[in-house]
Amino acid sequence: MKVFLLSFMVFLQTQVFAKTYNVIDFGAKADGVTKDTKAVQNAIDACTKEGGGIVLIPAGKTVMIGTIYLKDFVTLRVENGGVLLGSPNFKDYATDTHKNTYKNETHMDRCLIFASDAKSFAIEGYGIIDGNGSPKNFNKKNGNGRPMMLRFLNCKDIHMRNITLQNPAAWTSAWLYCDEIVVEGIKIKSRINHNGDGLDFDGCTNVRVANCSFDTSDDSICLQTSRPDKPCKFITITNCVFTSKWAAMRIGLASRGDFESVTVSNCTFHDILDSGLKIQMNEGGVMKNMTFSNIVMKNVPRPIFMTFCQQRAGVDAPLEMLPMKAMHNFVFDGIIADNSELDVNSAIFITGMPNHDITDVQLHNIQMTVAGGGTKQDAKREIKEYTLETLGNWWPEFKKVGVPIPASGIYARHLNGFYISNFHVKTVNNDERPLIVLEDVKNNKIDNVYLNRKEIKRKQIVKK
Repeated sequence: MKVFLLSFMVFLQTQVFAKTYNVIDFGAKADGVTKDTKAVQNAIDACTKEGGGIVLIPAGKTVMIGTIYLKDFVTLRVENGGVLLGSPNFKDYATDTHKNTYKNETHMDRCLIFASDAKSFAIEGYGIIDGNGSPKNFNKKNGNGRPMMLRFLNCKDIHMRNITLQNPAAWTSAWLYCDEIVVEGIKIKSRINHNGDGLDFDGCTNVRVANCSFDTSDDSICLQTSRPDKPCKFITITNCVFTSKWAAMRIGLASRGDFESVTVSNCTFHDILDSGLKIQMNEGGVMKNMTFSNIVMKNVPRPIFMTFCQQRAGVDAPLEMLPMKAMHNFVFDGIIADNSELDVNSAIFITGMPNHDITDVQLHNIQMTVAGGGTKQDAKREIKEYTLETLGNWWPEFKKVGVPIPASGIYARHLNGFYISNFHVKTVNNDERPLIVLEDVKNNKIDNVYLNRKEIKRKQIVKK
């Protein structure tokens, strides 16, 4: 009890004596019309110069800004009822805020809030940061580009709590090569424009995301590696709710560096257009050691979608394709997926390439409800490989290989070490396809598999 009281008193003193820099005191009009960029930046600069504190966007005020730069020991607090609003004018966004790391997307190079080589800073409060990102303000056709909301480069010890991030013109955030990140209790709403990713962690380490909600027009959370010397590792994501126009979680695609030690647990996904867990390695790194547990999905057509192939994603990646190294050690345990309202393409899809296997994948304790409707002709369908000829200049997306796939529950190809246990599937409509199709899958074992509450017969598993 004494330890608790002492800790509480220290916390109170920190809150009471942390110096506050109200942007109004630095000349902000806070009327939602006047550009208050200079006033907010002056408050940040004074705060960091004097050793740190709180830069305050007060309740009941709307402060409009162009690009601002966060710095050491600054806590940007948007109070409940306060709004930090992005300018609708593309010219108010600076050009010295690094860049988007994906190829063919220079129109997203600029951003609203930027930090480079900064340490121990935070964004918090129950207010709103609004990107003002409507297509009427930002679109490629008018040549203005679409700025991201947040970009942090080579930063350390970052905290983001309780804030609402909404209406970015492009991605909500890009975290590049950062270490020690805590994101907790935030809400992201990014449907107003295209490519509205939520949290994109590129080459980041020691990341904890918890108790957040996502409503995005693109991937809600991305883990990626645009540099071969910057791995993405030691990541935990828990107690979050996802809905998205594309994927709930994408791991990879930009994948020049390694990925390892990732856990995702206790989350719900609903009304996802493309995939739930989208795990893709194609730029020469190694991906390993990941677990996904206690996840409930509703209307998520591919609960698990994994690909291992070759494709260039990063703007700085060499033009020649990088060699395929390894993708191994994945456990999926405790997943319920209700796709009864969707179409024939609601299945788990995992594929490597010939002579390049995904290795050691486990699926345990999974319940799926699917619409069914597959035909005998669908069951005979040959699925294309994710070759460069198949992909062209695009990503390894599901429909590139030809659909429907020839399995109603799981289609797996080019794996070594594939283990399924306690897998239950219910179909709404009759499906003529086998439940499970394994093609070039070495060292596999399947136990306790049920279709419509009955243990499956041999013909429901096809091994090629």
